[in-house]
Amino acid sequence: QVQLVESGGGLVQPGGSLRLSCVASGSLFGVKSMAWYRQAPGKERELVATIFRYGGINYGDSVKGRFTISRDNTKNTLYLQMNSLKPEDTAVYYCNSYPSEWPWGQGTQVTVSS
Repeated sequence: QVQLVESGGGLVQPGGSLRLSCVASGSLFGVKSMAWYRQAPGKERELVATIFRYGGINYGDSVKGRFTISRDNTKNTLYLQMNSLKPEDTAVYYCNSYPSEWPWGQGTQVTVSS
């Protein structure tokens, strides 16, 4: 059973940056497409960014040009560099395979506020 542990969230002012990390247990990380998702209060979980097994990348329209997804298969780690953060980016951020098939981790809270 894969376990996912997200970290790196926090409180940041608009225009600021954060780097999220997600460590996956087990040996399946390197053979899966992975993604970051987020869930804002009162809203459904949404797909933020995807990095495919063979390297292709997609971003949601709301984060394109501001967020960068990357992965290090030697460390079973997924990253999300978030720049030019906006209040509407406030949410709990989760990682999972794409499509999601593993148990969700606890997520990491990102709050963008002045």
